[in-house]
Amino acid sequence: MNAAPKLNEGPSTGQMAAIFRLARPHQWIKNALVLAALVFGQRLFVLHDVVLAVVAFVAFCALSSAGYVLNDIADREADRLNPEKCDRPLARGDLSVATATRAALTLGAIAIVLSIILGRTFLGIAVVYAALQFFYSMWAKHQVIVDIIAVAIGFVLRAFAGGVAINVEVSPWLVFITFVLALFLVLARRRHELIALGDDAIAHRSALSEYSVRLVDQMISIVAGAALVSYMIYTASAEVEAKLGTRHLYLTVPFVAFGILRYLYLIDERNEGGDPARALIHDRPLLLAVALWILTDIALLYF
Repeated sequence: MNAAPKLNEGPSTGQMAAIFRLARPHQWIKNALVLAALVFGQRLFVLHDVVLAVVAFVAFCALSSAGYVLNDIADREADRLNPEKCDRPLARGDLSVATATRAALTLGAIAIVLSIILGRTFLGIAVVYAALQFFYSMWAKHQVIVDIIAVAIGFVLRAFAGGVAINVEVSPWLVFITFVLALFLVLARRRHELIALGDDAIAHRSALSEYSVRLVDQMISIVAGAALVSYMIYTASAEVEAKLGTRHLYLTVPFVAFGILRYLYLIDERNEGGDPARALIHDRPLLLAVALWILTDIALLYF
């Protein structure tokens, strides 16, 4: 009964904690894609580029968090019906819409300032990403297939932004692999929602009425295979060998294969595809595979 008056007071410790949860910091791991150009552009030990890449990473963390807040504002009623999302600050009533809106504007302002520092092209990508987030929250997430593609494009924009930040050309291979891998992750999330929510899935997200577990499983098989095969071709490409100066990049294929297959195991046998970031953090074999893939890439590209 006393919760409503507190929402009108200045930010309390509880409110600050709720705002922090609203920003979903565990999801910032997705923005590591911004750093891909730094590694594969062989600039990892160039201090100036490292600083720029870190600034770009922070900018996208702020930008993506602003998008999450916007999405939670739009979805607050539906989230109350979702057993996994009902604990989000807006769904629980821990924050008012006005407070959440101020948090989104603050995060957006931080992202804009950092984007301006990184240059006009980076700012343009950031604006496109922000527009995509708004487009997704307001319309695309309710449209079958379009919802999946919109999220995947957001991942691609992250990869492009990382290259622009340090003035490194982003390989078409990176764009394609990022796109199909993102499709894989988003489809896994849709599958999880269909199973976890059951008959309530439509109330949570209208587009789910157009999906079935069987259809999503077929889509997952296609994009998972495309992701693995495209990465294998990439590592064996003569063009990539000439550009990166190593013909041994194929040695990283087992880690990528294990990672994709492990994630398939998690979503099919454990139904843990609801949040890729949490799955990566909490599943030790998957985390180990990603870590070994990164370390092997660095060893092959730099030593």
